[in-house]
Amino acid sequence: MADDPPLADAEHMTDASLTGPGHIGVLLFDGVEELDAVGPWEVLAYWTRTYPDDGWTVSCLSADGGPVTASKSLVLGAHHALADAPPLQVLVHPGGRGTRVLLRDPQHLDWVRSQRATVPLMSSVCTGALVYAAAGLLRGRPATTHWGAHALDPTVQLRPNDRWVDDGDLITSAGVSAGIDMALHMVARLAGTERARQVRRGIEYDPQPPI
Repeated sequence: MADDPPLADAEHMTDASLTGPGHIGVLLFDGVEELDAVGPWEVLAYWTRTYPDDGWTVSCLSADGGPVTASKSLVLGAHHALADAPPLQVLVHPGGRGTRVLLRDPQHLDWVRSQRATVPLMSSVCTGALVYAAAGLLRGRPATTHWGAHALDPTVQLRPNDRWVDDGDLITSAGVSAGIDMALHMVARLAGTERARQVRRGIEYDPQPPI
């Protein structure tokens, strides 16, 4: 396994503005792309459970706290409803077919805007960025999303070749598996690069495409 995880933008020190104890929420919804949610969950849950002294926890959220049916029919359970979720320091908004409904849902967009007002670090995977754009969060900012879904706000500074884009209080990632890379980058920001490398080794993530 290579020595360095994909953390090129996170070689700086731990993010001093986001120290534990803190809670990370991974949003679930019908039509969510499975790996968009489960990829970051694997990284973040391994980290927070293996290194509890770092002071972070993570849970999955759904609108009513019930299970959701993901894009390819996998049923995923949530820990909390949006209304009773613990205060968040980080939100992960995945993508998937279900975002086609969410980016036109005024109630969901209002909820996203309310999170922007209170959550220090917002992140998206894949077409979750389209929802953020519809809510006005990406206006005039650099971002990325799935290579086939670049219908963002025209003011967005699109970076289609980047696995993730860190713009301080907002991180977007490209499609599906890129959420794993983004989550490792997030661990580096919140707990340091060496911790992210330990997590990467722990989950044996060593991306070398066989084809």
